[in-house]
Amino acid sequence: MQKLTRDDLYSLEQYAEKRLHFRAQVLAHKKHRKVHVGPVATLYFEDRMTMQYQIQEMLRVERIFEASGIEEELGAYNPLIPDGLNWKATFMIEEPDVDKRRDLLAQLMGIEDRVWVRIGSNERVFAIADEDMERDTEEKTSAVHFLRFELTGKMVTELKQGASLGVGIDHRRYAFDLEPVAAEVREALLADLD
Repeated sequence: MQKLTRDDLYSLEQYAEKRLHFRAQVLAHKKHRKVHVGPVATLYFEDRMTMQYQIQEMLRVERIFEASGIEEELGAYNPLIPDGLNWKATFMIEEPDVDKRRDLLAQLMGIEDRVWVRIGSNERVFAIADEDMERDTEEKTSAVHFLRFELTGKMVTELKQGASLGVGIDHRRYAFDLEPVAAEVREALLADLD
């Protein structure tokens, strides 16, 4: 999947005009790129469109219009666009109660390394987590992690030929699997493997 360049982005003025329509497009697009794994864990699979939206929103909020600032945002978010043989996802532990969340994050140390995908009867592919920076401490994991799932050519071929897709977490305090994922999710993620 092609990385974003400055030419792919709207100026702040253009984005102000297009924002509502573009936001509606992105929300519809994201609908089938989200997978709940158990009661508090969610994977948001990223792609070029989701990253363009994220960059446009950051430029808007921060009022960034200079070339160096735009390049900085591209450098931060382009790594989250899949490369054709992988999926990239934002992994979130979503517990609204602050006290419960703090306890949960302490119990789930290392969970980011135990998130997996599986195509057909192949072995599970565990995530490569947080390549940009360490996100946990000695006391707790982070509520947000960035994951990469590296697939083999054989797996991609099998998925394109109709193999099922499963997602799960294999952590000693949080184990859930979803096999297979909904057909709409499978189709959305298949499009990332070009």
